[in-house]
Amino acid sequence: MQHKKQKVHFIAIGGSVMHNLAIALKLQGHTVTGSDDEIFEPSRSNLSSHGLLPEQMGWLPEKLDASYDFVILGMHARKDNPELLKAQELNLKVLSFPEYIYEQSKDKQRIVIAGSHGKTTITAIIIHVLNYFKRKFDYVIGAKVNGIDHTVKLSDAPIIIIEGDEYLSSALDPTPKFLRFQHHVGLISGIAWDHANVFPTEEEYVKQFDRFADQTPKGGILFYNEQDPIAIMIGKKERNDVLEITFKSHAHATDNHGQIFLTNGKERYPIKIFGSHNLQNLSAAKEVLKKIGIAPDKFFEAISSFEGASGRLEKIKDGASTTVYKDFAHAPSKVKATVKALKEMYPSRELVACIELHTYSSLSKKFLPQYKDSLKGAHVPVVYFNPEKVKAKNLEPITEEDIRAAFATPGITVVDDPQKLQKFLREQSWKNKNLLMMSSGDFGKLNLKDLAEEILA
Repeated sequence: MQHKKQKVHFIAIGGSVMHNLAIALKLQGHTVTGSDDEIFEPSRSNLSSHGLLPEQMGWLPEKLDASYDFVILGMHARKDNPELLKAQELNLKVLSFPEYIYEQSKDKQRIVIAGSHGKTTITAIIIHVLNYFKRKFDYVIGAKVNGIDHTVKLSDAPIIIIEGDEYLSSALDPTPKFLRFQHHVGLISGIAWDHANVFPTEEEYVKQFDRFADQTPKGGILFYNEQDPIAIMIGKKERNDVLEITFKSHAHATDNHGQIFLTNGKERYPIKIFGSHNLQNLSAAKEVLKKIGIAPDKFFEAISSFEGASGRLEKIKDGASTTVYKDFAHAPSKVKATVKALKEMYPSRELVACIELHTYSSLSKKFLPQYKDSLKGAHVPVVYFNPEKVKAKNLEPITEEDIRAAFATPGITVVDDPQKLQKFLREQSWKNKNLLMMSSGDFGKLNLKDLAEEILA
């Protein structure tokens, strides 16, 4: 970790992880500036509270001069960004987010959690347990977790826990982010094709995880999910002097009140998260923690107070016979796992499951068939999409009929207007029925808390 105070400029400072890195650097005493063409909540308020919100929106190359040590380039910025061109003209060191994290953690043990799904929750569990025992560590995670103020922390700690995304690093660097961290300990939670805009085939997508596993150094450790067919195929590949460790759903039990317990022999430990995918996530975190000095009995002690990562199967409102959840699920495998988890948790209640098609992949006509049967477990399956988003992403138009054919779920409701979606949900009979809202977007600015209050009333 460099102790020299730096001067750093962020191009596209408003990104969810970018703005947290900017805050982390300012808290360390570095000089931080940044620009963006638009900044949304909560990034806007977070930056403002630390004096980092740009005075005006837009790209202002005149902000840059030769005094800067680094320019950090966000994914939102294009190759012809005026500030990037100015930085290159000044011969400033331009790094992507993952390159900068690596630069600042060269002397640390780097633990990178990868996978198409589950990586945020696994990283959050590890952070929670290490915090519980007051261990000194750094981290990078894509969601808020109780007990931490920000999603990025950099210090002189000896280890760093990184949620490793497979998406590209920047407009200048088409390398998947998780390869830039150069892990000592790597984990693959599960693999299901995503990011069709940059990985046009499943084969090309899977290949990135194979590269990640191959990057594990001699003397390093690779964890992988033995219940995931692609992860196990990659994990079983022979690699010189690499310790390969598998994990699977943790042993568990449920009492008559629906309380779930992790089991260890005759011992039972209550947990606050549920679903078979989360039982895999818990097991994965426990295995990693064992290798960095947290024994299983200590893990069980700490895990009962873990409430989950923000937006991951997050309970919005609980009523006598109705509970409202939101989840970041947007890829087909995530949607299927989340629907299954709610049905297992509340077997006697009907489920209204609504997904917003928001990402490039989900709005791609070619990718849509991957969603087949993903909403099959819902009593009332609903899909919301905004045709204007399809246009904005320069994709081939999709119709309600295309979506119905792709999901192949009888009785599915397809809505392309947020007002109609709210009306449809308000008109449901909510006795003995749960609501699950799944998206990486915001359902056309739908206020989910207000909706939950209304339907529970």
